[in-house]
Amino acid sequence: MNDPIGDMLTRIRNSQMRGKSTVLTPASKMRVRVLDVLAAEGYIRGYEQITGENGHPAIEISLKYFEGTPVIREMKRVSKPGRRVYMGVKDIPQIRQGLGVSIVSTPKGVMSDAAARAANVGGEVLCTVF
Repeated sequence: MNDPIGDMLTRIRNSQMRGKSTVLTPASKMRVRVLDVLAAEGYIRGYEQITGENGHPAIEISLKYFEGTPVIREMKRVSKPGRRVYMGVKDIPQIRQGLGVSIVSTPKGVMSDAAARAANVGGEVLCTVF
């Protein structure tokens, strides 16, 4: 697999289109950090690290719905393995005038765009969520 973050976002997107309550994805530290930001911002209910098939570690993500529609309306991968996108603190975009969130990988860890501005750090913009 070339893009584990993109794979996780696609699994979440596909599960929400099918109306699933949970989705399984292989475990990694970067995926857990991105899920921490999504849970803190209220886009997912939470996640749990489990042992999946064949004893491999996996993550079970609990998706969040409001009146039958998914809370996450749009997820886009910004920085890809073929083209990394780095931005300074002043250049980090606001998604839908602050209603959405950009997830940024900074030297101080993976955080939302608002937290990155508060910490005055830039970094790699992983994805945007609205």
